[in-house]
Amino acid sequence: MLTTIPTWTTDRVELLKSHFEAGLSCREIAAHIGVSRNAVIGKLSRLQLTRGPAGAEPRAKRAAKERGTKSVPRLQLQMLRTVYEDAQPILEAPIESEHRCSLLELGNAQCRWPISTPGAEDFCFCGNTAADGMPYCSGHSRLAYKPGSRQRVARRA
Repeated sequence: MLTTIPTWTTDRVELLKSHFEAGLSCREIAAHIGVSRNAVIGKLSRLQLTRGPAGAEPRAKRAAKERGTKSVPRLQLQMLRTVYEDAQPILEAPIESEHRCSLLELGNAQCRWPISTPGAEDFCFCGNTAADGMPYCSGHSRLAYKPGSRQRVARRA
């Protein structure tokens, strides 16, 4: 019969607490104790041990503020805004699917935009000439790839 040795003996728990209080990372604590990093994280959670005050900022945000520079996502957002503010608005013209076809009739250079509900009698594909390198015609590409849709989600700083 196999005997199992408990992972968290009282000695290991005391060692975990002392290493944690000393400021070692979970990876370093795991290497010293001889358990996995996830085991250390789980035990710290069960013991309700946390680092710093409850509302403390993560290190990356503090470092960015100390440097006085903007974070990379904020710079990317600024660049995207300048690109899209200069762009001309796309005309919202109705899309005429003049070459509707079934899946068996659909060719490589035809628009693959589905029309109706799959399984319905009137289900088909657009069939118009697809834009270069795209699976859809220019009209359906406007619907599928809206460049300004992420811009609305972002908040102004």
